Amino acid sequence: MILPSHDAAARDGQHDTDFRVLLPRYTVAPIRQVGRRLLMALLVMVATVFIVYADRGGYHDNADGSVDFLDAVYYSTVTLSTTGYGDIVPHSDSARLSNILLVTPLRVLFLIILVGTTLEVLTDRTREQWRLTRWRSALRDHTVVVGFGTKGRSAVQTLYAAAGGTVREKQRIVVVDPNPKVVESATAHGYAGVIGDATRSDVLTRAEVQKARQIIVATQRDDTAVLVTLTARQLNRTAKIVAAVREEENAPLLRQSGADAVITSASAAGRLLGLSVLSPSAGTVMEDLIQQGSGLDIVERPVVKAEVGRGVRDTDDLVVSVLRGHRLLGYDDPEASPLKATDRLITIVRARPPAEG
Repeated sequence: MILPSHDAAARDGQHDTDFRVLLPRYTVAPIRQVGRRLLMALLVMVATVFIVYADRGGYHDNADGSVDFLDAVYYSTVTLSTTGYGDIVPHSDSARLSNILLVTPLRVLFLIILVGTTLEVLTDRTREQWRLTRWRSALRDHTVVVGFGTKGRSAVQTLYAAAGGTVREKQRIVVVDPNPKVVESATAHGYAGVIGDATRSDVLTRAEVQKARQIIVATQRDDTAVLVTLTARQLNRTAKIVAAVREEENAPLLRQSGADAVITSASAAGRLLGLSVLSPSAGTVMEDLIQQGSGLDIVERPVVKAEVGRGVRDTDDLVVSVLRGHRLLGYDDPEASPLKATDRLITIVRARPPAEG
C-alpha cells in the first residue's frame, strides 16, 4: 500500500530550500590551496620580523626610544597590512635601505597573497556559475535519473554502456537525489547532479527536466515515486517516464500518475529467483541479459536496408520482437514479416566492450 507522503529531503536533515546543482570537476582540494597561501603569508611575515629585529638599532620607537622583539613583530604586522602608523620609524640609513629593498617587496608579496586568494575564490565562483549557465543552455534531450541508489546506479550504467561508454553520454545524464554524499558520488563518476527533493518542481526544473527526453524514477519509496512522477509529468508532457516500485499493487497508481512504464523490482527479483530454481541455466541467461555490457545483450535497433522485405528469421541477429509504429509484434507473429524500413527490431546480440571515453 502507498504510505503517507513523507518528504525525502527532510529525512536527510535538509531544509526545503537547500538544493543546488553539482557539475563534475577535477580540482585540488581548496583547503590545501588556502593552507598553502597562509603558510606563504606567515613566512613573509617571519622574514620581515627577522629583518627588522636584526637592524633594530636603526629604528626609533616614539614610546620608549628602543625597539625590542615585540616591537619588531608589531612593526612588521602593521607595515605588511597597512602603511604603518608612524610610532616606529626607521631613522638610520641601513634601516631605511632595508625597508626600500626588502620590507617593501615583502609588503607587496604579502598583499598579492591575500588579494590573490580573494580573487581566486571570486574567480572560481564566477567560473562555476559560467559553467552552470553554459551547461543549462546546452542541455536538452537528456536523461534525468531520480535516485542514485542501487536501482538508479544500475540504470545509469546500462544507459552509459548502451551508448558506447562515451564521455558525451555521461554529460547527457543528470542525477537528482536529496543526499549530498550520493550526488557527490555521482559527480565523481562524471555525471551532473542536483541535490534536493525531486517531488518539488523547482528541484526538477534545476535538472532541466522540462527539456529531458526520458526520466527514470528510482526512489526508495513508492509514495515518493508517485509524487515525483506526477511532478515530472506536469513539467514535461512528452518525456518518456520509467518508474520503479517495490509493491506490484502500486504499479497502476504510477501509470495513472503519468509513467509510461513501471518496473516492479520486488516481483521481478522474485520471478528471477523462481526461474533460477526451476532452471538454473535459464536463470543464468536471464541474468546475463539484464547485465548490460557482458555476455549477451538485448538491444533495440532500426531495420537496415538489406533486411527490408525479408522475414524475421532471415536477419543476422536473433530477433525477439518487431516494433511497428506503436505495435509490438512477436517474432512468430505472421504480421511481423516481411520487415519494413520503418520497423525497429528487439534483438539479442553478443555484448561489445564499451568504447574508451
